[in-house]
Amino acid sequence: MGSLSLNTLKQVMRAMVDSSGFDRVLSKINIVSASPGKVVCEMKVEEEHTNRGGTLHGGLTATLVDVISTTALMYTERGAPGVSVDMNITYMNAAKLGEDVIITAQVLKQGRTLAFATVDLTSKATGKLIAQGRHTKHLGS
Repeated sequence: MGSLSLNTLKQVMRAMVDSSGFDRVLSKINIVSASPGKVVCEMKVEEEHTNRGGTLHGGLTATLVDVISTTALMYTERGAPGVSVDMNITYMNAAKLGEDVIITAQVLKQGRTLAFATVDLTSKATGKLIAQGRHTKHLGS
């Protein structure tokens, strides 16, 4: 395992959300656990996370897929965040206001220049899949 500890990972996440940029939308996320190439987070859907229908906004779901998979990638031996090449999300169920969502990111493969990850968003209460994302990142040389 690289030099990144779970504590460091939490500090990296905190620094991101404390910035003045877009990542502030992630301030309510808690990292539950991390092992090499896998990060599990939890978040309660609050008003600021919802669309007009009162459910988890699709754009925020995409951001969660992006950021949590990148976090999992950073929690590997190589520790490189990479840059996004391709990302897709399949939306299956709505997450309602007040619902607790589990976000599980897993690095599927990390090659010389590309990394592939998957992210599942599930309802903590029912275990139902809310959305699933796949993320491809270019790692550089």
